[in-house]
Amino acid sequence: MALLWILSCLAFVSTAYAGCGNPALKPVITGYSRIVNGEEAVPHSWPWQVSLQDYTGFHFCGGSLINQYWVVTAAHCNVRTSHRVILGEHDRSSNAEQIQVMQVGKVIMHPNYNQYTINNDIMLIKLASPAQINARVSPVCLAGSSDSFPGGMQCMTTGWGLTRHDAGNTPARLQQARLPLLTNQQCQQWWGNRITDIMVCAGASGASSCMGDSGGPLVCQKSGSWCLVGIVSWGSGTCSTNIPGVYARVTALRSWIDQTVAYN
Repeated sequence: MALLWILSCLAFVSTAYAGCGNPALKPVITGYSRIVNGEEAVPHSWPWQVSLQDYTGFHFCGGSLINQYWVVTAAHCNVRTSHRVILGEHDRSSNAEQIQVMQVGKVIMHPNYNQYTINNDIMLIKLASPAQINARVSPVCLAGSSDSFPGGMQCMTTGWGLTRHDAGNTPARLQQARLPLLTNQQCQQWWGNRITDIMVCAGASGASSCMGDSGGPLVCQKSGSWCLVGIVSWGSGTCSTNIPGVYARVTALRSWIDQTVAYN
C-alpha cells in the first residue's frame, strides 16, 4: 500500500536514505548569514525538494517528495497535469545534473482551500511514474497529527524563490534559510485574525521565503530526521525579513494527506 510509504518523523530511525528525512548528503547549516538573506544549500542535501516547472522550463513553485509517487505543494500554485516535476536538481542553469523529469499524473487540491483567506493551502501531486529513490532523491518525513513543534524551534526552509522581492530572476542554485517557528498568538501580532489553526508561522528574524518558494518545505528536525512541518504559503508582499512568513500547517493537514494517498 502506498500509505505505508508516508512515514512520520517519530516512526523511523533510518540509515542513509533508506527512510524519510535523512539526506545521504548532509546539509550544512550556518543559517545566519535566497530565499531572502539565505545561503546556497549544499548540493542535493535537501533531496525531497522539487521544482515545479511549466513546459518552457520556467520554475514557478517548489514542493516536497513524500514517497515514490507523491509530492506535496501549495494549492495556490495551481499545478496542472501539463506541468512537470523536477527531482534531484540543485543548479537549474546546469545541464550536467542527473535530474528526474516527472510527468504529473493527477493533482488533488484540498476541498476546503480558500483562495481569499489562503486557508487549507495544500495540493497533492501524484506522479505518472514512480520516482527513483537514490542519494539525490529521497522523501521527507511528514509531521504527525499529534506532533508538537514549539515556538522558537529553529527550522529550515529551502527554495529557488526570489532573493529580493524586486529581483529580475529567481536564483539558479537552491537556497536555504534557518527560521524560528512562532506561536500563532505571536504571529497574530503581525497578521491578526488572518492566522488560523491550519497555518504556522516562521521567520521575522532576518530571513524570509519569497515568490517562487511557494509550495516548498519548512522542515524541522525531530528524533534525528527532518520532517515537513509547513508548506510555503503566503506572507509580506515585499518578502520582508522582519515579518513572519505563513505556512500551511502539516500537523493539521496530515489526516487529509493520508486519506487522499490511501484512496488514490
